[in-house]
Amino acid sequence: MKKQHVILLFALLFSFLGFSQNGNIQGAIIDEKGLPVPFANILIEADNKGVISDADGKFLFVNVSEGNKTIKVMYLGYADTETQVEVQAGKTVSVTIFIRTKALELENVVINSYNNGQAKALNAQKNKQNITNVVSTDQIGKFPDANIGDAVKRIPGITMQVDQGEARNVIVRGLAPQLNSVTLNGSRIPSAEGDNRNIQMDLIPSDMIQLIEVNKAVTPDMDADALGGSVNLVTRTSPNGFRAAATLGSGINFITDKRIVNASFLIGDKSKNGKFGWMASASMNDSDFGSDNIEAEWTDEFAYYDANTDEEVEMEVNPYANVFEQRTYIVQRIRRSFSVNLDYAFNANNKVYLKSMYNWRDDRENRYRLEHEILDAEDIEIGDFTITNNVPTMFPVEVKRQTKGGIDNDRNKNARLEDQRMQNYSLGGEHLFGKLEFDWMASYAKASEERLNERYMEYESKYIINNHVADSEFPLFTPANSGDNVPSNFEFGEITEENQYTDEKDFNVFANFKLPLNIFNSANGFLKFGGRIKLKEKQRDNNFFEFEPLSPFFDTLTGLPLVDQTDKDYLAGSQYAAGFFADPEYLGQLNLNNEDAFEKSDVPDEYLRANYNVEEKVYAAYAMTEQKLSDKLNVMVGVRVESTKTEATGNQIEDEEDLVGTITDEKDYVHILPGVHFKYNVSDNTILRFAWTNTLARPNYADVVPTVDVVNDDEEIFLGNPELSATESMNFDVMAEHYFKGVGILSGGAFYKDISDFIYVYQFEDAATGYDAFQPQNGDDASILGAEVSFQRQLDFLPGFLKNLSLMANYTYLTSSADGVRNEDGDERTDLDLPGTAPNMFNGSLAYNSKKLNIRLSANYSDAYIDEIGGSAFEDRHYDEQFLLDFNASYAFNDNLRLYVDVNNITDQPLRYFQGVKNRTMQAEYYGRRLTFGLKYDIFKPKN
Repeated sequence: MKKQHVILLFALLFSFLGFSQNGNIQGAIIDEKGLPVPFANILIEADNKGVISDADGKFLFVNVSEGNKTIKVMYLGYADTETQVEVQAGKTVSVTIFIRTKALELENVVINSYNNGQAKALNAQKNKQNITNVVSTDQIGKFPDANIGDAVKRIPGITMQVDQGEARNVIVRGLAPQLNSVTLNGSRIPSAEGDNRNIQMDLIPSDMIQLIEVNKAVTPDMDADALGGSVNLVTRTSPNGFRAAATLGSGINFITDKRIVNASFLIGDKSKNGKFGWMASASMNDSDFGSDNIEAEWTDEFAYYDANTDEEVEMEVNPYANVFEQRTYIVQRIRRSFSVNLDYAFNANNKVYLKSMYNWRDDRENRYRLEHEILDAEDIEIGDFTITNNVPTMFPVEVKRQTKGGIDNDRNKNARLEDQRMQNYSLGGEHLFGKLEFDWMASYAKASEERLNERYMEYESKYIINNHVADSEFPLFTPANSGDNVPSNFEFGEITEENQYTDEKDFNVFANFKLPLNIFNSANGFLKFGGRIKLKEKQRDNNFFEFEPLSPFFDTLTGLPLVDQTDKDYLAGSQYAAGFFADPEYLGQLNLNNEDAFEKSDVPDEYLRANYNVEEKVYAAYAMTEQKLSDKLNVMVGVRVESTKTEATGNQIEDEEDLVGTITDEKDYVHILPGVHFKYNVSDNTILRFAWTNTLARPNYADVVPTVDVVNDDEEIFLGNPELSATESMNFDVMAEHYFKGVGILSGGAFYKDISDFIYVYQFEDAATGYDAFQPQNGDDASILGAEVSFQRQLDFLPGFLKNLSLMANYTYLTSSADGVRNEDGDERTDLDLPGTAPNMFNGSLAYNSKKLNIRLSANYSDAYIDEIGGSAFEDRHYDEQFLLDFNASYAFNDNLRLYVDVNNITDQPLRYFQGVKNRTMQAEYYGRRLTFGLKYDIFKPKN
């Protein structure tokens, strides 16, 4: 009996692999610029067959009947194109199809300037089975976006958290950055940051990417760790002929009045026989900028020492800032990126490719920090303070002046150097065995962050300040006696040097198999199945040293070389006077390892808790099928299974600096994740969609490390939690889309996410010690309900030159709730939003596009939202609303050469956090405006 089963199995396999009297057609769709045309609709009407080209414009028909066939390509904004192909039994024929933008005649006026990038993006959205938004390389070039993060924020339902004025962390449909996935060519990008899984989107230049896909409803063949969505970055592939392009530009950062330099190039070609293709590209951006920053911590308690009773007195007061900082950042950011992509076709049925990308960013930073912190209660006596209307308006503080820098060498240049790198190397293949399609890829990726010889020099003083309470949005401390704030009153505090290193390595391999399967007698059904293995390792290795000077030269700030950082144009306000700080060049030149000049000591409490090692192994398998239920209705249904195993090692610490040993803990879990996608074509240009999907988000690496750190001086305990469960979400999406003939879309939809086991930091009182304890915990349930609408269209119905105007606008509304979050007293909090969910988000742009001149004004708005849950509502941290306005223009001298001008952050939007209520500033960081300009050159010579 077993023998018969084996024979039957081989017979079935042979029937799939063996050639019948049918053949195959494989090819590529190329536009007039030589760029691939992604997600085109391709038909063989005589055989009732249809396929969609992939992100590289490639397509494949299998099991096509013998004879002469007409292939029809339909694409919004492009003329329908037909090509004749002769299909032979048992063979695969190759074809390259060129399509051209169509001119639309309206009232005797010919419009031929439709945005090719917009057309490609809308075709992708229209033709894909799942709910997706796409930004093409053409569109990226139309916006003043230097990095991928700034480009992604133009997509509906997307908002970005910024760092030093650039978009860094992506929030998809209100889900925090660690709950979304960012992939490069389908493989997850590792994170260079030590305490989370966030992908640094500002690390990747926008001109290195061909296509951005945001999958808001993932399919079973995609990684499931995409609670909010999956952002897939597709790198450039070899052109269908010789192509060379270059950009050379400059500019100015108005906050520093210093220059910007940017340059990029790409070059690629195809061999004469068309088998070998290659593409090499590089990009560099060098910018000298900075930021002006104020920060505060708020409390509603005040304590002092009563000498009459020899006791501390604690009292409740109205909220006031008990800590205030003023910071000035001077930054040089150099971003470099290199990419080489190769592909080779052995024949029509077998192709291999190699894709590589190396991103390298240097951030050199000097920071000058003026910090004020209220003294401990035992150091405050009656007469030292004033309370007016129940608000402390005068009290004594410890004042610190700190210079941040680095060593004096060619790399650091007396600044803190943050060296971030991300590299990815992928080898893959696409094969066809009869009716069986097989593709595979193996990739290695690594992200790292290294900060060596990071130095701080700090001087301290104590005096009484006036707390200006008139405007809590701009908190301000000034000395009660102006004579106290002079360099001679500041005594030596500390000199420290820190080394930090974090890396994440990721090796993964996947294989996909696809077979024709027509359950309902349709010609386009298929069965797809496959699996993936992901092996990840994350480690952090930091150290920290203090240096005590042996010379009295360092006793006060007066004797040192000083720099005055007071700036009458300080963007937070001219009322903030920074004063004098130690010169970072002097700090960088100190030989701290000279035992005759400095006494060196290790400070374990600064780094022991931070160091860890985590290994994560994920094994996944899936099966899915897409079927045409009727002429108008398509369904995709499938299931994905992911098994995860983690092994985390952390330090067990007592009294901050005593390393007792290491702790290792393991956890295994399995997720079964079904999904269904319906697509109903009401007409050729109107589509209804519905999706039910299940996704997850694994905990941050640092959260699962079994660290125990008891800090006796502060009466605090910090705990890891290796028992954390992954956050899960059941997602429902409904979307309606109408595509305009003149390249545009009107869409609207709603979505709901039912989330369980979300993660937050729980603050509680340790029963044994009475200390405040902090530990990441799983909450109970959370939900997100949202709606989004989008409109894009060239306004070709307007008269005269106004026909060249185009409008893009999208709006997303969210409401959320989170249950199971407990406050510092152990009581459950109610009416709490899920962190990261901005209630309102808006993107818009108005553009004028003629044959030579392109002008665009772009707006981006995101509402305020809770960013971090505190021990109570008073301590919650909120990310404030932001409104960004950008302008860009370009003029084409000819088909190859173009001049561009960009102006960013016209609104001078700061990064702002507030505590509890909107007018209570925790941080406000200003970046100023930025102007860039330059030339772009592009030439393409297609193969015949």
